[in-house]
Amino acid sequence: MVRDALVQSAIDHWRPRFLANGIDSNDFQRVTNSVERWDDWCRAWSECGAMHEQMGVQAEAERWYESASYHYLHAAMAYHFGKFLFVKKPQELLVAHRKAVETYKKALPYCEVPGEHVAIPYEEGATLYGILRKPWHTPKPPVVILIPGLDSVKEELHTYGDDFLRRGMAVLAIDGPGQGEMEFEHPIRHDYEAPIRYAIDYLEQRNDVDAGRVGLMGVSFGGYYAPRAAAYEPRVKAVISNCGPYRFVNTFERLPQLTRDAAIVRSKSRDEAEARAKLAAFDLQGVMSRITCPLLVIMGRLDRLIPPPDAERMVQEAAGKAELWMFEDGNHVCNNIPYKHRPQQADWMQHKLLFMN
Repeated sequence: MVRDALVQSAIDHWRPRFLANGIDSNDFQRVTNSVERWDDWCRAWSECGAMHEQMGVQAEAERWYESASYHYLHAAMAYHFGKFLFVKKPQELLVAHRKAVETYKKALPYCEVPGEHVAIPYEEGATLYGILRKPWHTPKPPVVILIPGLDSVKEELHTYGDDFLRRGMAVLAIDGPGQGEMEFEHPIRHDYEAPIRYAIDYLEQRNDVDAGRVGLMGVSFGGYYAPRAAAYEPRVKAVISNCGPYRFVNTFERLPQLTRDAAIVRSKSRDEAEARAKLAAFDLQGVMSRITCPLLVIMGRLDRLIPPPDAERMVQEAAGKAELWMFEDGNHVCNNIPYKHRPQQADWMQHKLLFMN
């Protein structure tokens, strides 16, 4: 099969990410082997999602709730990865997006650690949506807010959340401006402390979590958002940045075309020139020196999207105690070696939120 360049780029850049975040390896091979043109990408993955969704419906009808959760989660991830960079066909993207949200909601009551889809009041009457899950064995647990990247969403962070939950921390995965349920009307914004402020305000209204012990974990572009928010939101007690850019506009030329297209759309720009101008504000210079809480920066030396020296610079400029985990064999977000950093970062956060306060 001769695939077009965009399909091959998606396979080359994101295979480890798909597998690390809930796509079955057999589904990945089967679906990608069937797609020759990028125009067919979302349809093929949506068909995979529909297959799992139907299996989930059947399992739920027969009261096999663990199986229902399994298939609904797989359906949500398939729908999501069908639409995650499919910005040239916004209507098709929107349909798949809605299915991803819908099937994930169906899975939540039956997950090993159930969760709730929460609505958080935001600016000018808007709503910021999140997924809150709490460990059953920890009364009033601390909370780790999970922050997606440019093309990821709160649902994709499900497996990340599991590691924190096992260690007695609740997780609140959110869609901020330009992400997931907020990507259609709200552009991405450099001052991510704003959505984090609303999220912590919301947590403070609940009596079942400890909003005085909040950590942040962000991946990819979320690895910029998390330290930026920690610099300006004093209620953040610890922060993890995984492969985030120091100055995003400087990385623009390194990005695959699909990601550049997504940056244009999610910044609500007309073209690359306007996107670059807007992205210049996404810069950590003068910001890192404001971070006084513990900081962990994770980076893969083989990252083809974000320059590894960005991570070194973040740590060097942080005002508080900062650690760098540089993995020589890690790719972008170190998705090819999740066993080397995901459980360990949860241990790190547990130490900061549970044992040091």
